[in-house]
Amino acid sequence: MAEGGLVLYPTDTIWGIGCDATNEDAVRRVYELKRRTDHKAMLVLLDSPAKIDRYVSEIPDVAWDLVDLADKPLTVIYPGGRNLAPNLLGEDRSIGIRITKEAFSQKLCETFRRPVVSTSANISGQPSPLFFSDISDEVKQGVDYIVKYRREDKTRHNPSGIIRFEADGSIQIIRK
Repeated sequence: MAEGGLVLYPTDTIWGIGCDATNEDAVRRVYELKRRTDHKAMLVLLDSPAKIDRYVSEIPDVAWDLVDLADKPLTVIYPGGRNLAPNLLGEDRSIGIRITKEAFSQKLCETFRRPVVSTSANISGQPSPLFFSDISDEVKQGVDYIVKYRREDKTRHNPSGIIRFEADGSIQIIRK
């Protein structure tokens, strides 16, 4: 990932395609592989809530509470993303961030020492892969490295909840 490579890896929800979230070329490669327009923002994983303020200009106090109290994966969309690849941010400069508590993806973020893109390992419009065996050959061939961990795992993981904070202070629950 340090050289702009793409990795296929298990997350706390499903299998994902990841890359260095600060590398614009790597992010572009993910969009190309997924055949997805770059105006549809992707989220990033971090290993610690302490790192959120490096990538978001303003964090509402209630967001800290939600992140700390979440008992299942939670993606929070913040206004004012910063220090990330510009093509990763939403048109309004928002960014979705999930603090992963899953051991492997947490260690990946910790070791890489940068935010890691996390987007479903599928071509846009196709079903998200719950298991490694669900991932298309096209996606497998389009990445630079495939993690060996959890390839045989058939444990069902739920998608993350999604909450969006707007610049005006309003909150929108997108998915519970």
